[in-house]
Amino acid sequence: QVQFVESGGGLVQPGGSLRLSCAASGSSGVFSIYAMGWYRQAPGKQRELVAAITSVGNTNYVDSVKGRFTISRDNAKNTVYLQMNSLKPEDTAVYYCGSSALNAWGQGTLVTVSS
Repeated sequence: QVQFVESGGGLVQPGGSLRLSCAASGSSGVFSIYAMGWYRQAPGKQRELVAAITSVGNTNYVDSVKGRFTISRDNAKNTVYLQMNSLKPEDTAVYYCGSSALNAWGQGTLVTVSS
């Protein structure tokens, strides 16, 4: 069974940057053939899909992060990344990585954007 572990969250000032990582384990080669996504859930709000990447690297973003966030993957390392630039207070949330096809998500990493 595939498991995902996120890292890289923390406290950052508005306008700052963070890079989130999501490492997959137990995949036995499955990771590379599935699309992956980064989701976030802010307090009192529903979880939303922020960015997604297919097995061949095609990407898609929610409008609110286009031009600021970049999703990428390294299949050799079974890892997906989310580079977040020009962060805003409204980006504050718990960020999760996962695969809907595998029905598997990580435990999340907290990102707080505040001065």
